[in-house]
Amino acid sequence: MIKIEIPQPDLVITRSRQTGQAVESDLSSVYGFTDYHKIPRDKGGMILFFDANEELLFVGKARKLRQRVKKHFEDNVSPIKNHRDDVYKIAVIYVEDSMEREIYETYIINTLHAKYNIDKVFFK
Repeated sequence: MIKIEIPQPDLVITRSRQTGQAVESDLSSVYGFTDYHKIPRDKGGMILFFDANEELLFVGKARKLRQRVKKHFEDNVSPIKNHRDDVYKIAVIYVEDSMEREIYETYIINTLHAKYNIDKVFFK
């Protein structure tokens, strides 16, 4: 049996109660994630989106974390496009190896029952 432990997040940003002024990024001005700039541009890893009740909404992986998080809030094909307003917290875990990212993503989706992940689901 393989034992996998979910790593602790390296960075957690939460939605501010007061949204920022209109700026370049929708994450800051529209959705209230004013600490968005703390997500590194050049690191790969896992992205976990949670609602205000700490329920896991979606798990994703990326080679470049900041760009991928931004795409989830701007893209029309993102699985969370209809639920962007529900996202209260974004947890980021740095994982550089692509195979490890794949394993963690599948494990987290099925262990924590991510609500809007439709691929890689074995618990339904």
